Amino acid sequence: MKTQISKVGLIGFGKAGKAVASVILRSAAFSLEWIFRNKSNVNDSSAKEILDIESDDKALIRSKGDHSMKELLDKNPVDFIIDFSSERGIYEYGRQAGERNVAIISAISHYGEKEKGFLKKLSEKTAVFWSPNITLGINFLLMASKLLKAIAPDADVEIVEEHFKQKSGVSGSAVKIARALDVDPGDINSIRAGGIVGKHQLIFGFPYQTVRLIHESISREAFGTGALFVAANMTGKPKGLYCFEDLLAPYFKME
Repeated sequence: MKTQISKVGLIGFGKAGKAVASVILRSAAFSLEWIFRNKSNVNDSSAKEILDIESDDKALIRSKGDHSMKELLDKNPVDFIIDFSSERGIYEYGRQAGERNVAIISAISHYGEKEKGFLKKLSEKTAVFWSPNITLGINFLLMASKLLKAIAPDADVEIVEEHFKQKSGVSGSAVKIARALDVDPGDINSIRAGGIVGKHQLIFGFPYQTVRLIHESISREAFGTGALFVAANMTGKPKGLYCFEDLLAPYFKME
């Protein structure tokens, strides 16, 4: 029996977008139909050529200046739109996706209250997923840490996050973990060195022992595998607004 292939449209083609595109192009369960980017004059090229990956996917690159989202979705319909662009990107495709019941997967790190409200409104028409960090490992770490905190609420908790030298501010994922574990975000330990992609360590201190939970991103392709994990688990979901916890919770149920 032939596996049903889900069609994907990708918003954004920066460093993260390129890494995500490379993962989708190598997937047997998903087809990259097109990439929509703000840059004009892309000459209707293909991501396969740019990334030098052999694939049967169309992987068309279309620009905002030359194609409307309505035209793109009419000519090249998709099952999912995966967004790795910017906070404002949701306004470029949101309404068109909602009208066509296209599932939305957003990996934007920060949304303002206006954008969060817009996501909620879109979720009344289609399935919408949003996670500031779409890597599977970091979200597994968050779920596991919450479980351990529930078992041992009096344990000492230290959070250490490491990133590349140029990254400013405290990691948003570390802040999210801190809030989930009732740790003051001001107590997060931050390290900036070299080209570290991203590493988060949670240290639980018990009398006579410690437990360490560590997640380390080796490359940006982790964003792609995370996005496809979400897409696989969002397939068939009814309209609504989802987060990683909604998708991972069933896996944490013990028989």
